[in-house]
Parts: sequence; C-alpha cells; structure tokens
Amino acid sequence: MFPFQLLNIFFVASKVRKEDSKYDLSHYKRGDLLEVPRTLFTHFGIYLGDNRVAHLIPDILPVISKNKSAIAKMVTNNRLILGVIAKVASVRVDSLEDFAYGSEILVNHMDKVCSQPPMDGDEVARRAEKLLGSITYSLLWYNCEHYVMYCRYGMAISYQTYQFCTTVRKIVCSRMSAYFTALCGVGAMLYLGSVTPLTTLPTLLIPFTIWMAS
Repeated sequence: MFPFQLLNIFFVASKVRKEDSKYDLSHYKRGDLLEVPRTLFTHFGIYLGDNRVAHLIPDILPVISKNKSAIAKMVTNNRLILGVIAKVASVRVDSLEDFAYGSEILVNHMDKVCSQPPMDGDEVARRAEKLLGSITYSLLWYNCEHYVMYCRYGMAISYQTYQFCTTVRKIVCSRMSAYFTALCGVGAMLYLGSVTPLTTLPTLLIPFTIWMAS
C-alpha cells in the first residue's frame, strides 16, 4: 500500500487557488464552447452557467485512490498526462478557474471553423450534462474535442486529431523515411548475415510502399 499512498500524495498536490477569480463570469453564457491551452494540446469544455464547466478530462487519480474529495480537486497536468496513458477519463463539472488552469479562455472559436451551425445554448448544455461520468479515453478517437463538438454541433470530430494524423503521415510517408527504412533493412541483413528471399522481400517491399505513398 505504501507506494500507492506516495502516488496519492503526489497527485493530490495542486495549485493554491486565489480567492479572487480573474475570470468575469458575465462574459460566458450557458452552452458556450470554451478552449484553453493544456500540456501539448488545447483543452475544451462546455459552460453550464453559474461558474460550472463540463469537460472530458483524463485523470489517473481515480485508479489509485478512492478519496472522492481529492479526485474532485483540480486535475493537475501530472494527473492528466498519466490519465491519457492509462486511457482513464471522465466527463466532470469543475469551476471556471479549475477548468482554465490559469490560462486565458477562448470562447466559441470553433464556430468560425466548423461548417455546422451551433445548437441552442440550452440544448448544448443539456447534451453536456447528459454525458457526465466515467469513460474510456482515446487520444485519437474520443477526446475532449470530440465531446464538445458533439454537444455543440452534433458531430463528434476533432480537428486536433486530424492535424496530428496528417503530420504523422507526412513524416512516415516521406521519401526520407523510405531511404532510412531501406538503409536500416540492408544494415540489419548484413549485420545478421542473413541475405535470403525471406529477409530481402520485406526489406525492399516496406521502403517501396512508403516511397509510393509519399
């Protein structure tokens, strides 16, 4: 139990809140889509009103602790990153301050990006509240952006995921990657002294496939 207690102490630690909020609640209305920078990606949420934000966020703490009051506290970046790795997340409601994590908040920016018009604010918030609870997280297939896009526009898509996959494809399916793969294959065959049709075929086929896709 001792290692789990240490993990619990480490992840429960969070920033000290300021008594005075730097966010003017009059700037936000029920159903607004909020964006804040968080770790390497942008984090999204739906404003429910009364200083409450519904958002899908990975969190490792529920796996290692049953302390509900600790879990309810602001999700730190350490908890978030390990939650992504463990694919453990939930749609939860936090205050505007806890959601923003000290960052500036962008409001309804996706309205300019998405071709689908936004739904009525009350309907957006109702959808967001209906999905509260634990979920299985996927960085590519179901993340916080999928959640808010479904709530506000009726379609679960993620522009971040698309941009990420496009970047990876450009790297993997590049001519330089084809050269590198061929070089590694030839080097492995020479090092192992195993130049046979069984080893030569994939050594040639894989770089050729990457070359044709580039």
